[in-house]
Order: sequence, then C-alpha cells, then structure tokens
Amino acid sequence: MSSVVRGARARARIEVTAAIKEEARRQLASDGAARLSLRAVARELGMVSSALYRYFPSRDDLLTALIIDAYDSLGEAAEAAHAAVPDAAPVERWVTVGEAVRGWALAHPQEYALIYGSPVPGYSAPQTTVPAAARVGLILIGIVRDAHRSHALEVPLLTDELVPEAVRLAADLAPDLPPGAVTALVAAWAQLYGLVGFELFGQFNRVVEEREPFFRHAVTRLAQGVGLR
Repeated sequence: MSSVVRGARARARIEVTAAIKEEARRQLASDGAARLSLRAVARELGMVSSALYRYFPSRDDLLTALIIDAYDSLGEAAEAAHAAVPDAAPVERWVTVGEAVRGWALAHPQEYALIYGSPVPGYSAPQTTVPAAARVGLILIGIVRDAHRSHALEVPLLTDELVPEAVRLAADLAPDLPPGAVTALVAAWAQLYGLVGFELFGQFNRVVEEREPFFRHAVTRLAQGVGLR
C-alpha cells in the first residue's frame, strides 16, 4: 500500500471521527448524555451502525472520547490564560485560571455538563480520562507550589482528625507541598467548579445578579483560603 493511499485513509478516518463527535455533541445538547445512541448518530450521518462501530465500538467509547475532548479543551483554555500572566502574583494567577474555567464553561455549557454535571447512568469513566481531567488541577498545584517556594504561602491549619487524610492527599497529589495546603487546595478546586456549576445550571438565578464581580471575589477568597498571599 502506497504512502499516498495510507495518508488518504488516515485523513478520511480523522474526518469521519470528527463528524461522529460533532453529531454526538449535537445530540448531547438536544437530548442529554444519558440518551446518546450510536444508532441515532449513525442515522443522522447517513451511516450504517456497523460502519460507525469501527470508529467507536460502544456508546461508552464515544462518551469517553467526548469527555477527554472536553477536558482537554478546558485545560487548554486554562493553560493559555495562565501562560498570559507569567509574572503576576499568585492570587492573580489563581483568579485568572478560575475566570478561564468560567469563561470556557459559559461558552461550552453542554460539554461542561458532560464532565461536571450529573453522572451518566451506566457509564464509568476509565483511567484514560484522568490526564486530561487533571490539567486544570495541575495548574493550580503549580501556582501553590511556586508560592510555597517563594515563601508566599501561609499554610492553613488542620484539625487533628483531618491530619491522616491530609497526609494521604499530599502524598498522592503533591508530596512537595504541606498537607494543609494540599487539603485546602482540593477543597478550593471543588468549590471553584461548584461556583461555575451554580451559575451555569441556574442556581444563581434571582440570587446573584452581577455574576462576574461576584465570581472574581469568590475565587479570590478561595485563593486566600489555600494560603496564597
């Protein structure tokens, strides 16, 4: 088989894969992840189901691909925003990343719902999603690590009952950071996505009107809670 033929086939596969994902995202927006169907995707694309299965053997494989794409897109947005403020103070870098997460979520609500909304019945995300899912968290860990190295981190105190879990978290996520800082970071990471989810899914309706300054204030407080000064 010539390299020209192989290249043409590779390009065709990339194009068909992209078309399948795009149609799947459209169905996510209209029907939700729980109702995603390979047969429905194939029908809308004018493909027979058996042909689509050569690209994605199951619905779960397609969901996994969409989830990884969403995490990677979010991670890229956060990394680009963070790279644009290399000399900013730790708190400002943290807030910049938080605002990038919020901006991406508002621009991609269905994809955000896929990765941070209700679990899809019958689906369990495999380990292959972890590297993409970790991208934003790794940026935040890096900000805290830089602050710690430059003596700009005030390590939060821990209660005695939390010390064992804090030590375990630090060993798993950032062994070079104090357990108190890692524990506070994990809590702040969860609260960041909670803030975004409340806005995106309507819990702030008729409650918070000036969303942008409210978010910036809240994320700044999260940074301070982690010990960034």
